[in-house]
Amino acid sequence: MDINVAFKLISDKVEASLSAQGYSKQKIKGSENELVALFTSETSAYSVVYIKDKMHMVMRHCAMTDDGPDNDWRVLATWMFDPDSDGQKQAESIANDFVDNCSGAVAIKRMKSAKKKKKKSDDEGNADPLFLAKRFVALFPELKAEIKAEEDYYYPFRGVTFTRASINPKIENLLRQGTKKDIEKLVTLLNTQYANGDADTRSIITIVILNSTPEDKREELTQFMSEDLSRAWKAALKFKGKKVKPEKPKKKKTSMAERLQARQQ
Repeated sequence: MDINVAFKLISDKVEASLSAQGYSKQKIKGSENELVALFTSETSAYSVVYIKDKMHMVMRHCAMTDDGPDNDWRVLATWMFDPDSDGQKQAESIANDFVDNCSGAVAIKRMKSAKKKKKKSDDEGNADPLFLAKRFVALFPELKAEIKAEEDYYYPFRGVTFTRASINPKIENLLRQGTKKDIEKLVTLLNTQYANGDADTRSIITIVILNSTPEDKREELTQFMSEDLSRAWKAALKFKGKKVKPEKPKKKKTSMAERLQARQQ
């Protein structure tokens, strides 16, 4: 089987699996002795490599930095593939094994580990949407099991989806049936997490949580609110009921492909 055809079959199947997890395929050239396909997310990278002189088909993983993969590659799987004797059946077997190595519980654990190593920018807090969700367990103990179920089945943690489905209904019930002291505890939690949260967490607090609260309860909420959160919520209310386009990524001085190519030279 032509090695280029076999490599494309394998890398295409890996790409289909990884793209569903938020990875993007990068344009990168191999070498005279290697065919390479590279897939990156914000926190980690996978590569499929065929080493011609050894006839090895390899799958590797490493963490990401702001400049690209850190190149501390860990080999996840290695298969022999001889273009003169191996055919589509062998290529399919390799592809399936590689997909298994980049999906499922083991891959989720690997991604979580990579995310912990990824340093946040200086202008963001440390509290992410998962941290925020766990803080609500103090108010709603039943959330503990729901958070665990979400972590077991999804990565990254679906902060917006989880908040809308599991946290917002409980907050509305608290606002309808809770005491003034309960509302004060809720807002105190929001004040703290807004102050310490990253950009995603702050957006969830203002746009997802506070914009979903009943209008007749907003005055009660604001009387316990910090100035920063109150100001942010006032701005967020302008977006209530509107579809907001995601922020365009900032242009970088060099492309990912250019940085990766520079590392190879």
